[in-house]
Amino acid sequence: MKIKEGDCFPQINFYMMSDKGPTSVKSTELFNNKKILLVSVPGAFTPTCSEQHLPGYIKLKDEIISKGIDKIFFVSVNDPFVMQEWAKSFNENDIFFIADSYGDLLNEIEAVIDLTAIGLGKRLSRFSMVIDNGLVNLIFDEDGGGLDKSKAENVLKFL
Repeated sequence: MKIKEGDCFPQINFYMMSDKGPTSVKSTELFNNKKILLVSVPGAFTPTCSEQHLPGYIKLKDEIISKGIDKIFFVSVNDPFVMQEWAKSFNENDIFFIADSYGDLLNEIEAVIDLTAIGLGKRLSRFSMVIDNGLVNLIFDEDGGGLDKSKAENVLKFL
């Protein structure tokens, strides 16, 4: 991963669902003037992401927010329709789901896991990142698809 603690988060165009359908939104609009937790997963609806990673954050979201985090975002190299349906499948309205539809974040910070062998192509590797007013404060990088450093229970200990 190219980005480091203390770096400015790059300006990236993400996609989110709105009342009008898929909407492009800049990372600066989402992350500036607030303290956020960005959680990256290789794919919505994939086993580890859906059975362990996201459920941990849903379970601990109130504790995470009580530690000064304003918003929690999940990001994946998926389209915004998939991200919206993933949120709906968990009946989740407090965590925000954004799509790195064109792999802009993946390429900019070089957080890549190549899952071509299982039909998924290049995806964001798994990580969690605390961003305070656009500055990266903490990074919990799995450097691939594992789930240890970036799980909610671990991140909570450092907030």
